[in-house]
Amino acid sequence: MPKMKTNRGAAKRFRVTKSGKFKAKQSYLRHILTCKSTKRKRNLRKATFIDPSNMKQVRRLLPYL
Repeated sequence: MPKMKTNRGAAKRFRVTKSGKFKAKQSYLRHILTCKSTKRKRNLRKATFIDPSNMKQVRRLLPYL
C-alpha cells in the first residue's frame, strides 16, 4: 500500500501538541475590524484548540502528525 499524502494546506494551519490536540489560529480577524472591540481583537490573536467534533476530519488530512 502506498504512503498517504499529507494535505499541505492543513499542515500549514494546524500544529499538534504533545497531548495530541490540534492548535490553530482563530478566525474573524481579517476584515470589518472597526466594529470589533480592541479586547476582542486582542483575544483573537491567541491560538485556540480545535473542537473534538472536528478532530476526526483533521486527523484524516494529517496522517503522519
